Amino acid sequence: MLNRRQFLQTSSLSLAGLALRPTIARADEFPPVRAITRGPKHHWFGYYDKLEFDPSNRYVLSNEVDFEHRTPRPDDVVQVGMVDLQDNDRWIELGQSNAWGWQQGCMLQWRPGSESEVVWNDRQGDRYVCHVLDVQTQQKRTLPSPIYTLSADGSFGLTADFARIQVMRPGYGYVGLPDEHGDELAPPDSGVFRVDMNTGDRQLVLSLADVAAIPHQGKVLDNVWHYFNHLLISPDMRRFIVLHRWRARDQKTGAPTGTFITRMLTANVDGTDLYVLDPSGKTSHFIWRDPEHICMWTQPFGKPAAFYLFQDKTREIEMVGEGIMPLNGHNTYLPQSTDWILNDTYPDRQERKQNPYLYHIPTNRRISLGKFHSPIEYNGEWRCDTHPRSSNDGQSVVIDSPHGGNGRQLYLIDISYIVKE
Repeated sequence: MLNRRQFLQTSSLSLAGLALRPTIARADEFPPVRAITRGPKHHWFGYYDKLEFDPSNRYVLSNEVDFEHRTPRPDDVVQVGMVDLQDNDRWIELGQSNAWGWQQGCMLQWRPGSESEVVWNDRQGDRYVCHVLDVQTQQKRTLPSPIYTLSADGSFGLTADFARIQVMRPGYGYVGLPDEHGDELAPPDSGVFRVDMNTGDRQLVLSLADVAAIPHQGKVLDNVWHYFNHLLISPDMRRFIVLHRWRARDQKTGAPTGTFITRMLTANVDGTDLYVLDPSGKTSHFIWRDPEHICMWTQPFGKPAAFYLFQDKTREIEMVGEGIMPLNGHNTYLPQSTDWILNDTYPDRQERKQNPYLYHIPTNRRISLGKFHSPIEYNGEWRCDTHPRSSNDGQSVVIDSPHGGNGRQLYLIDISYIVKE
């Protein structure tokens, strides 16, 4: 672990100083890629909309576990740590968690607005919690609530009911605790909570009962199981996105069954001014482009499935990357320019290769960052999506991938020569 002097000495360094300069001779070659974690243990970060790189771009966060290809059990522990890109990719252990899943890990991420704090979720006794660790001073505190997403300044977060999510869609919540509202279709005490990241105070800002009362395409949403998933706060910290999902009740058992239906809602961070932005029922991956616009994969009424740019609180939409981004993926904008979209694909049917790529909006160009084989055993709940994440300076990308033959690992891709063109 770094002492204070060592951390401060490195905090101003960036990946630009690393020996990663491209040796690309032809424009059709893939950019340089290197593994930054190694076996026998397995490493991955998970979801694509969180800060994996520290402010200096030297340290990369990761989860670590010693098994794959099954649902986590309540006693399965995942280690959390960071990779030092300037010290032979040295693994630095930070802690552990009993609250995690294959798709989103334990919500491990750097706290925005801080030079050295890391947060992740855990389970302690009969509750899920969030740890806040300063990797510089080693001071650690624990908030009495988990978090899902953080504001741009790190002052507050939003969270949902992870126990309920696990029942409704295994792999996106956490095992270990029961759904306290498991006998209620749309509980008034479960929903989106705002969490103060300094005090840990938690307040319900939007309940499942509130949104269940809003008809969907003219139909009342009764006799179905409701839950929230996928929260994201706007860049100006005034509004947030939440996906409202529901599943049918089994006629015999009453349990959730069938395919979930999704609609995207936006609201002020206090839960007011609620708006059904995408009523199609088909909302999938999304990202804020700016405080007024959201880029998402969906299928609006009368239109093909594609990526679309929505203007919040309006019915203004336009297709993004028509013919160039024809498949669903995990989309973000590079931090230095909204001209660039970072995205990926799921494994293709022929060779099961995943393709992270960049899309340059002004020139309508798509630039592949590589094609990475995903063995057939990586499927369903424990699949390994690449979930590409950018460094803070937009010069590098990290993906999760099992293509190297030693389980899921982290790979660093140098994109500096691409974005400087």
